Amino acid sequence: MTRDKTGGALMPTLAAPARRALEHAQYTRLSQFCDVTEAELLTLHGMGPQAVAAIRAALEENGLSFAG
Repeated sequence: MTRDKTGGALMPTLAAPARRALEHAQYTRLSQFCDVTEAELLTLHGMGPQAVAAIRAALEENGLSFAG
């Protein structure tokens, strides 16, 4: 599901709990993570360091980064 270089759909490599946490928080595009810090993302139930690292890698691949 990783798509474009400007904030396409989220990547499928996340574990189910992390995907559910993001869906529940209504994160549907990679570009939305530019408005949130890694620490804020880790407060979501189901998100862990491995999921955050995968999102960070996808952001970097698309020339984006977390806030702060």
